[in-house]
Amino acid sequence: MSIPELVVQQKVFYKTQKTKAIHYRLTLLKALKKALIANEEAIYDALNADFKKSKFESFLSEYALVLSELNLTLKNLKKWSKPKQVKSSILTFPSRDYIYKEPYGTVLIIAPWNYPFLLALAPLIMAVAAGNTVVLKPSELTPHTAAILTKIITSIFPKSVAVTVEGGVETATQLLAQRWDYIFFTGSTAVGKIVAKAAAEHLTPVTLELGGKSPCIVDDTENLNLVARRLIWGKLFNAGQTCIAPDYVIAKSNIKQELIDALKNEIIKQYGDNPMESPDLPRIVNSKNLKRLNRLLENTNIAFGGQIDHTSNYLAPTLVDAPKLDQAIMQNEIFGPILPILTYETEADIDHIISNLDRPLALYVFSKQKAFVNKLIKSYNFGGGVVNDLLVHFSNQNLPFGGVGGSGMGKYHGKHGFDTFSHEKSIMKRGTRIDPPFRYPPYNNKLGLIKKMFKYFG
Repeated sequence: MSIPELVVQQKVFYKTQKTKAIHYRLTLLKALKKALIANEEAIYDALNADFKKSKFESFLSEYALVLSELNLTLKNLKKWSKPKQVKSSILTFPSRDYIYKEPYGTVLIIAPWNYPFLLALAPLIMAVAAGNTVVLKPSELTPHTAAILTKIITSIFPKSVAVTVEGGVETATQLLAQRWDYIFFTGSTAVGKIVAKAAAEHLTPVTLELGGKSPCIVDDTENLNLVARRLIWGKLFNAGQTCIAPDYVIAKSNIKQELIDALKNEIIKQYGDNPMESPDLPRIVNSKNLKRLNRLLENTNIAFGGQIDHTSNYLAPTLVDAPKLDQAIMQNEIFGPILPILTYETEADIDHIISNLDRPLALYVFSKQKAFVNKLIKSYNFGGGVVNDLLVHFSNQNLPFGGVGGSGMGKYHGKHGFDTFSHEKSIMKRGTRIDPPFRYPPYNNKLGLIKKMFKYFG
């Protein structure tokens, strides 16, 4: 079946109103949960085959989060879907006012390669929960995970409800040429612009989950051994191929060398003297990205690491000391196990660095100074962040996750995801027993009365 035919099939099915039945959605999502449990080991195997992700990281960052999102949805879908009554206005008395949640219709989800299971299924779960039909394009760069996604989704969903379409750039281009009711994209800022442009052709609403250069500021008030432990974990999780990974550190100048030493020690503690032999350090997804990372290291001062093995797409955990702001490593999102260390003396130094880059998806700060922390939070636009840790805000389903400016638009996670894939329809139900005459012609001298009412009740 061609892509246009597939889209037409889903649009036709959506018009039957079947996906608007809560029971139907729950039946599909319960079946999906059973399939995920049955295929747990196969999911781990696929992620390991694609880029040697360990079972621990696969569970923590992919499988467990998907199952958690699914369980939350199954528990709360009926409540989320109910019309919400809101306070009515005295100007429209008598009335009862409601917000109805309704699906957009036919949704396109384009998933990335860095968390190919989580970032494909998490939005799909919420799109289906909201009553939409879904066409999911998994990443072609992680073919084993794409295959297991296709297997699971095909076994549960009719194609008219949810289906995967595998392929590369040409397939993505064909998909974006169709008329969708909503598009959800996770990936790079460059491709996000292409998606937004395609969506604009049909005025299709979009969520763009992108990335950017997320800073981590470290002052001289925290325990540097703890800072280093958490920094190395956050940076090297998934080999740095995480959209909310700390992209660079801005350390107080008087503790820079001590911090670098602590970071070196932590790399060895967590991954051994030869990290290439560690089963816990994933590989770079492909040779193209490895070569890109290698180019970023050109003409930099490598303080630690830097070793590359092209046969296995391995890049050692690498610390870069004091790169210049105009170097490629500071102009582009790294998306790999490379951590540049910059320094600051004053808050103006921090501002000079951060303000010359696009708005990041995350910002992290290690400090015991509450005033300093609060000023950083208030001074800069970024998607979200953590004080004295990294990445963990992603795991809280009560926190909306999304970017701003160059790091994206829109949000999801938990109920925020259900809301993203739902149109809020405003409905006012008027009474008929009372019908004040002041709004009807002839208006005569009614303007003064209307002004008084708006002033009093506004």
